[in-house]
Amino acid sequence: MQGKAVDRRFCFERNLLALSTHNPVLCSRLSGAETTLGRYRFPEARSGDIVPALVDKSGAAHPLHSMVDPRREGERLVSALKDEGFLVFLGLGGGYAAEAALARAGVSRALAIEYDINGLAELLSSREYINILGDSRFTLMADPAPEDIEALILEQYRPALEGGIKTFPLRARTERDISHFNTAAEAVRQSIEKVSSDYSVQAHFGGRWFSNIIRNLKTAEAQNRSAPPIREAAICAAGPSLDEQLPLLAECRSSQSAKKNGPFIISADTALPVLLKSGLSPDAVVSIDCQHISYYHFMGAFPGDIPLFLDIASPPLLADLSRSPFFFSGGHPLAAYISQKWRPLPRIDTSGGNVTHACLSLAENLGAERITVYGTDFAYPGGRVYARGTYIYPFFERKQTRLSPLEARFSAFLYRVPFLPPEAGQTGYYETAAFRFYRRAFEEKAAAMGAEIIPAPGSGAPIRIERQAAPGKRPRTLRLFASGAALTGSAEFLAQYRKAIAALPLPGTKTGAYLEELDNDERQVLATLLPQTAAMKRRRPNLCTAELIAQVKARSVESIDRVLTSIGEAPAR
Repeated sequence: MQGKAVDRRFCFERNLLALSTHNPVLCSRLSGAETTLGRYRFPEARSGDIVPALVDKSGAAHPLHSMVDPRREGERLVSALKDEGFLVFLGLGGGYAAEAALARAGVSRALAIEYDINGLAELLSSREYINILGDSRFTLMADPAPEDIEALILEQYRPALEGGIKTFPLRARTERDISHFNTAAEAVRQSIEKVSSDYSVQAHFGGRWFSNIIRNLKTAEAQNRSAPPIREAAICAAGPSLDEQLPLLAECRSSQSAKKNGPFIISADTALPVLLKSGLSPDAVVSIDCQHISYYHFMGAFPGDIPLFLDIASPPLLADLSRSPFFFSGGHPLAAYISQKWRPLPRIDTSGGNVTHACLSLAENLGAERITVYGTDFAYPGGRVYARGTYIYPFFERKQTRLSPLEARFSAFLYRVPFLPPEAGQTGYYETAAFRFYRRAFEEKAAAMGAEIIPAPGSGAPIRIERQAAPGKRPRTLRLFASGAALTGSAEFLAQYRKAIAALPLPGTKTGAYLEELDNDERQVLATLLPQTAAMKRRRPNLCTAELIAQVKARSVESIDRVLTSIGEAPAR
């Protein structure tokens, strides 16, 4: 039986009112949509519930749910959920599965993706969706671009708190719009890949990041120098090609015309010993790794007058090596919190996952118009792993034994992860999935910059830069690379931050509701703890969300207390 026509406008307006609270933009789009184009018919199931039936070109109607009991079907669909707290529904239909999911305690977020704004308007005219549209955990997207889907998932999905993510395609709907929904499914897949990669890094380094950052604040408080703008830069990574490219860099540095206007050499920390051994002193060194292995790059006679650009999450000992340390903010939420609440730190793009990407971002921030890159192989050319003089050579030399000689050490290092098949027409180097990700991220960033970027001839993976704008055409922004003024002393900031962590409420049974109930300041504090939460979850996977947050809060407070005690400040109680 067809739904009552007299109720359709009333249902539509009620649904739009519920939607307007959390999604006013979509509400506005729907208010101008057509609801009488006949995209759907709305028969009743045996249970009395309305079942949307999609009408095809021949006029046949295809029910999207069970014609017996669509609610029970929706409950059965989500009953197999385990630790998945973030759900993606491809196709809204009658909303029965989404409604059943949101009734479960473990579900924190639900996203429904639909195409055809007029068809969606018809759905919202068929029955009331208020239970889901009015739920702050639910998001409805209509005709989204793939990048919009990806951006929303990357923004909202917090695996440390919400567990896994699961996609539910509404088959009767997706099979009749395969192109759109396949595109959406691919966007979801790519989002999950990015989140998983980031979460894996957080799970390994979340605790160390936090510890390093709060220990670096005392040194960062004294940071009062600035780095002037530059016009030309040379970036040095530690790929094997650097060995052959060093004479070219040395010639550029020593030429008569370069004495006054030579390139500003920015070295990745890994490449530093190679340059120093060759008699080339860089103008800046960049380090972003939070691990103690970073020390190896600086062992030996490190000239303390070389400016050292450090992620605020770098090991604290590194800042002591230079008389000119510059702390910057990478991607850590605590660094962003520090910049907002205490002292604005310069921002460097570390999203490429490697120090070479950060070097490129530094050159951009300093206003370089021409950038030559050396040693950026993003591969193992000829089976070689690093340029001669990097830390790995003396490290493996000390580790070698009669049963495991130097060659065996390098071979094990080379083959520790699988290689990707070579791209068309490319030979002579070995590429891993990580290397390919690094290279493509580097290429994307380089393409979006206004500077002219020139890869030095090498034997690694070729860097292809498809420019989004002609190099040198953008107006040059001359700005100093410096931190803003601190609002308080570092000890006072840490004491205030400690108090905010201690006061952070614990979640109840519904994680999604917990996140919505926090005020803006509390959500910011929670965000700073998420990498630590991922690390704790890795070590203790059986903890529920409330126990997890409680453990992370306690550990964070203890870490801050130790830092305050070490600098002669009594921890606030």
